[in-house]
Amino acid sequence: MPTFLLTERVVRSDGAGPAIELGSEAGKLHVLTLGITRIVENQSLEVSVWGSADGEDWGSYPITRYPQKLYCGLYSTLLNLSAHPAVRFLRVQWKAHRLSKSDSAPLFGFYAYLEESGARIVAAVA
Repeated sequence: MPTFLLTERVVRSDGAGPAIELGSEAGKLHVLTLGITRIVENQSLEVSVWGSADGEDWGSYPITRYPQKLYCGLYSTLLNLSAHPAVRFLRVQWKAHRLSKSDSAPLFGFYAYLEESGARIVAAVA
């Protein structure tokens, strides 16, 4: 089962999701998937994932980030948490940008979830 770092939501400004405790998923290789369900023309979304040992101190740099996104779709990347053994919590942060001088505020619908690498193959075989 995937672990949702951020359930689907619609946002109009920069923000951060809740701290999600990894539990037994800490220190493993995962597939991180970003789903963008709504985006307005001439706007872009930047999404990053931050790690913490205690759920309070998120450090100065994200563990990973997606390149700027301009279109709806599913975007997956590997997230190797064995390279970050102290991380016990993850949090998604985002930045919403307007690429033009239009009056409309940014508007995005998106979500993010984590699956252990190989989970899709195991499910397909079962």
